[in-house]
Amino acid sequence: DVGEIYSRLLDHRPVIQGEIRYFIKEFEEKRGLRELRVLENLKNTIFETNEHILPKCEQAMSDNLNEVFEKLQAANGMIHKLQEKEHEERKLQADKLMAREEKHIAHWEEFMKEQQNKRAEVDEEHRKAMERLKEQYSDMEKELAKYAHF
Repeated sequence: DVGEIYSRLLDHRPVIQGEIRYFIKEFEEKRGLRELRVLENLKNTIFETNEHILPKCEQAMSDNLNEVFEKLQAANGMIHKLQEKEHEERKLQADKLMAREEKHIAHWEEFMKEQQNKRAEVDEEHRKAMERLKEQYSDMEKELAKYAHF
C-alpha cells in the first residue's frame, strides 16, 4: 500500500512522459512540415542571394566606387588648384604689403632727414640771430658807453 501511495503521490514520471508524448504528437500533427518548408525556403533565398544578387550588387558597387573614386580625385585636384591660387594670392598680398611698408619706411626716413635738416636750419638761424643780437647789444653797450661819460 505504501508503495502504491508513494507512486501515485510522488512519482510523476508516467504523467510527465504522457504529457511529453501528447505535446510531441500535437506539435507534429498541427504543424506538420511547415518549419521544414520555411527552412527550405530560407535556404533557397540564401542560395539565390549568394549566387545571383550578391554578384550583381558587388559589380554595381565596384562600378559606382570607381566612378566615385574618379569624382573624388577630380574634386581633390580642383581643391589643390584652389589652394595653390589662394596661396599665390596670399603671397601676392603679403608682397604688396611689404612693398607698402618699405615705401612707408622710406618716406618716414626721408621725413626724419628733412626734419633734421629743418632743425639744423632753424638752429643755424637761431645761432645767427643770437650773434646778431649779441652784436646789436654789444653795439648798444658801446653807444651807451659813449653817453655814459656825460
